[in-house]
Amino acid sequence: MSKGKKSSLQKQWPFYVMIIPGFLYLLINNYGPMLGMFIAFKKVDYGLGIFKSPWVGLENFEYLFKTDAAAIMTRNTILYNVAFIVLGTILGVAVGIMLSELRSKAQTKFFQTVILLPYLLSWVICAYIGYAFLSKESGLLNNLLTSFGLGAVDWYNDPGKWPLILIFVNIWKGIGYTSIIYMSTIIGIDKSLYEAARVDGATKWQEIRMITLPLLKSTVIMLTIMNIGRIFYSDFGLFYQIPLNSGTLYPTTQTIDTYVYRALMQQNQIGMSAAAGFYQSIVGFVLVLTANTIVRKLSPEDAMF
Repeated sequence: MSKGKKSSLQKQWPFYVMIIPGFLYLLINNYGPMLGMFIAFKKVDYGLGIFKSPWVGLENFEYLFKTDAAAIMTRNTILYNVAFIVLGTILGVAVGIMLSELRSKAQTKFFQTVILLPYLLSWVICAYIGYAFLSKESGLLNNLLTSFGLGAVDWYNDPGKWPLILIFVNIWKGIGYTSIIYMSTIIGIDKSLYEAARVDGATKWQEIRMITLPLLKSTVIMLTIMNIGRIFYSDFGLFYQIPLNSGTLYPTTQTIDTYVYRALMQQNQIGMSAAAGFYQSIVGFVLVLTANTIVRKLSPEDAMF
């Protein structure tokens, strides 16, 4: 090794040490489990062990598509994620812009804390908060309805109302994190651009439309591509905890993840669960590549790779 390279390593070794925890986490949490993908092609027998269990090929994948609930859970998973991506992006950008317009540091910190707090709550706590609002007997919403002379609603036995409820809860919980990402991008925009626009007589809306939004495009595209890669995944806590696992709500709350969990708990089929995860990963990978290819053709400078 040359003296120049050796000297560079000696100077930068603290940075390499700082990388180690994150690298180990990535290796153990993201790449380590990939070794177990072959379980998706086996019928796991605890007596024989994973490696000696019989090979069943694609049999574990068949249950995802043969069940009567296959179309419902696939539809729910995709449509909910599309709604989350579209509404989450629009509202995240809007809230991020509003936060960046606050001039007082105290106000900025206060509103950042308020909107970020739900993101830090566990889904179990969110489920209790939801029950406090939606309980038929003592829920806040039903108390308001009855005070206006309207009848109480049995929310946990009315599937038709839950698409809106789940979308609202998802936005409420995640808007703080998303908006802060966009706000951090806005803060990094050169302030001289806005000063020049104001000198030319631009209104606040014109500044946002002609400067802020175009410069946010790369961040929006990057986050959208990442979200598209998880369009066949669903937030298990949202779809399992918030509806309190009510069987009546399955037509509008059943997703691939909750179905696999219930199948695993009832049938104890590890191979089937692994097959679902493998299927979701492959589809997500293909979707990320497809979305990035489209972006690269339309706007090469905004593509991820």
